[in-house]
Amino acid sequence: MRFIGMDIHRDFCEIAISEDGSVRSAGRIETSVETLAVFAQSLVADDVVVVEATSGAVRIVDELQRGPARVMVANTRRLPAPGRAKTDKIDARMLARLAASGLLEVVWTPDEQTRALRRICARRDSLVKARTRAKNETQAVLARNLSGRPPVTDLFGKGGRQWLAARVLPADEQLTVDGCLRQIDFLSGEIAALDRALAGQALQSPDIQRLLTVPGVALNTAACFMAAVGDIDRFPTSRKLVGYLGLDPRVRQSGSADARHGRISKEGSALARAMLGEAAWSVAKTPGPLKAFFERVRARKGPQVAATATARKLACLFWCMLTRGEDYAYARPSMTRHKIRQLELLCGATPRKGQKGVAGNRSPGLRDAEREIARQGEAAYRRTVADWTASGPAKVGAGATPGRASNRPSKGKAARQTP
Repeated sequence: MRFIGMDIHRDFCEIAISEDGSVRSAGRIETSVETLAVFAQSLVADDVVVVEATSGAVRIVDELQRGPARVMVANTRRLPAPGRAKTDKIDARMLARLAASGLLEVVWTPDEQTRALRRICARRDSLVKARTRAKNETQAVLARNLSGRPPVTDLFGKGGRQWLAARVLPADEQLTVDGCLRQIDFLSGEIAALDRALAGQALQSPDIQRLLTVPGVALNTAACFMAAVGDIDRFPTSRKLVGYLGLDPRVRQSGSADARHGRISKEGSALARAMLGEAAWSVAKTPGPLKAFFERVRARKGPQVAATATARKLACLFWCMLTRGEDYAYARPSMTRHKIRQLELLCGATPRKGQKGVAGNRSPGLRDAEREIARQGEAAYRRTVADWTASGPAKVGAGATPGRASNRPSKGKAARQTP
């Protein structure tokens, strides 16, 4: 059985082979589709090829998987630190040696649909950041010239543009504002095109639509979460998912001393973690158990820690919903229908104004009734927490209250999905 390590570069790949306890270098091959196809067909079924998770690795893996050999992608964050010498040959030999010894940590390779969703989400995030920079630059010009506070909430909307046009600015500053406005218009059009692509993906994904049943969770949050996670069955517990997203606290413990918990690890997708953080602030304003959880943590730890804890709670909640195939227990159906209808309109559906039930049937009476049910869930959570406090500090977990939940502690478990 051979273990083949490949150190990837833009022009070539360095090859090393571990066989019968010895490691040897095997030269280089060109990093091209034709050469990789020939190399893949030269392998046998018992061969194991190891590549690093780097730029271009996905396409190389796709080409190598056309052959009979098994292909693995090494986790670059878990590779040993280089010694005094670091060359392409040494890196390739290290990959082959680790694979042969069974000490190599590999990463999951997503399918093409998940990779496409990741690229769309990453592209949209970069465009939003660029548009934000242009808006901030415009605000800085106004602040430098003491233009005062604009009388509108959206400076870059119709009313805000009219107010900006009436400002008298120096010639160089006016050039900056005009250029920023052109950038904002262009970037807004590009973001709208990506939003239509995300809406099309969401309408074809039952998992994304299921996540949208949580009040306060928008399309971008659900799409970024599914892009980062991919197949939810990869995670046997919600704790594993939380660690994958980097929302778990760092732990330091040695000897008989107590464990010390620090800041979150921030492993995994930074974009998914940021979108969960934004959704946490949104759900904190919506009646329901999540709002009560946010306020409970905020009273003890402050708003920033509460937002991070709520983001972690959302990740656990998403794991429960996706693994069980259930919608959110405290969903508001009219709000969910409105979200789905907005996705359909983004994809070019024909508007049908005035038709009952098409746009979610968000009548005031229906909204008030659904909001009241959410308030009841929030009150139930507060009552459960009060019972935990009254029962004393000896018991830990959601099952600490006799008569209201299981007597077994639910440490490490996600929020309940039963109403």
